[in-house]
Amino acid sequence: MASPLQRAKTYVERVGLASTTTSIIELPGDASNRCYIRVEASDGSSYILLIHHEPIDSATLPFLDVSGLLTSMSIPTPKIQDTADDLGIVVLDDLGDITLHCFVGTATDDERIAQYTEAVDLIVRMQRKGKEIVSSDHTPFTLAFDEDKLMSELKFFVTHFLEEYSNADLVRTDRTGLHEEFRIVVQELASESRVLCHRDYHSRNLMLHDGKLHVIDFQDARMGPDTYDLVSLLRDCYVDNDTAFVTRLVAHYHKKMDTSVDSSYLERFDLMSVQRHLKALGTFGYQITVAGSTKYATAIPRTLRYLADVFRRRSRFNRLHTILTTYVSGLDKPEVVNY
Repeated sequence: MASPLQRAKTYVERVGLASTTTSIIELPGDASNRCYIRVEASDGSSYILLIHHEPIDSATLPFLDVSGLLTSMSIPTPKIQDTADDLGIVVLDDLGDITLHCFVGTATDDERIAQYTEAVDLIVRMQRKGKEIVSSDHTPFTLAFDEDKLMSELKFFVTHFLEEYSNADLVRTDRTGLHEEFRIVVQELASESRVLCHRDYHSRNLMLHDGKLHVIDFQDARMGPDTYDLVSLLRDCYVDNDTAFVTRLVAHYHKKMDTSVDSSYLERFDLMSVQRHLKALGTFGYQITVAGSTKYATAIPRTLRYLADVFRRRSRFNRLHTILTTYVSGLDKPEVVNY
């Protein structure tokens, strides 16, 4: 197909807006093959073109299905203005450039707490509303973090982070050991009760617009553990969140859900952290070594610190910790404070 910029120009011409368009600007992308382009008009208005690698089918596109689902739950998302299936384009409202990630860099402590509290409230709403309207008519309810999915992400970590990024030459016993430990992790996670998960709910996928948070990049939503999105948000690979901050917001989640923060939940939270962060490291390794995008390199040390914290807190991961430390530096950090 033509380049994203060329397809954007084709779309603008097709809908008769070429004469009033003042700029067409490609925006920084995420860890996918999708592209985002902002189109600005002479009257000051703008919109975003979400451009896929190939032509799309609006009737079956997960992004459109999940968008409708979240809208029905009163979850703020960018509104869909139009589609051009042959060009692989979905036209969205422009939410601006302020992500939660950008915001926390200059926010006061009170502002930070307020925004993260709102983000946790959206998780609560997704989980509760998801249970009320669960239906096979929507793609997310037909997909799940089952054993195969969770294990495939950990195998991705071995290939792209250990072998390609870290140049690890795994000996047979360590490869077997990793597989055995991974199997235990995924079996436990897959056996948990499932709720609706965004699947990539972190500070770069939450936008501040018109005084409230909006959720983006939600096309991979599926069913999974109730800890999944909360781990993604509070142990964000792109943001340093200390133990007190995480503890406070975990408590807020449970207050809103009318549940208790007991030792069992905290163990499940840490278990989810291990899988989620290993998965993230696999993505970072792939983006750096295969896709040639080095912007994810700065997230690796932080992700390893989060992992190291859990490994030291939970003796059940001793074997996994020992094997990984053989091949990865950064997993031995000062003792952390427990919950």
